[in-house]
Amino acid sequence: MNVDLLEIRRKTVPVGEYILSLEPLFKDKFLVKKQVYELQDDAVEELRKTANCFLVIVFSAGWCRDCAEQIPVLALLAEAIGLEVRVFGGLKKDPLSHTSKWRIPPSPPEVAAFEVNAIPLMVVVNSSGKEIGRIVEKPKMKPTLEQELLEIVKSRPR
Repeated sequence: MNVDLLEIRRKTVPVGEYILSLEPLFKDKFLVKKQVYELQDDAVEELRKTANCFLVIVFSAGWCRDCAEQIPVLALLAEAIGLEVRVFGGLKKDPLSHTSKWRIPPSPPEVAAFEVNAIPLMVVVNSSGKEIGRIVEKPKMKPTLEQELLEIVKSRPR
């Protein structure tokens, strides 16, 4: 999938701004995780070398437990290495629909284009907007999010 990066930047917010915009109860959970999590230094140093070559597009919701675990790690990476992380927030399930998982609005229409089935969905794209990988809910290949991002970036051409 190729994405229009200008359009993504227009429709999303930076990860730090997203966390601060959450309702207090949710914001507190995200901020506690951000305060206690320690980034893995070797993965961070490797990611620093390529941070300007890719960005991460995230679909999230304050109520989501996996989002509260993973999004603060992305915020720390954004602060530590300048990684650009853009968030589509406020996703809401649609329990009354048999055909659509997400209620649009408040969920953005991009949930369909990106085929969001679970959140957080973290889509890694290169600087020209080509998708190079995605992480659904939490890392599956590596023990930490920063290690998994590094694996995606190292294994795909920029």
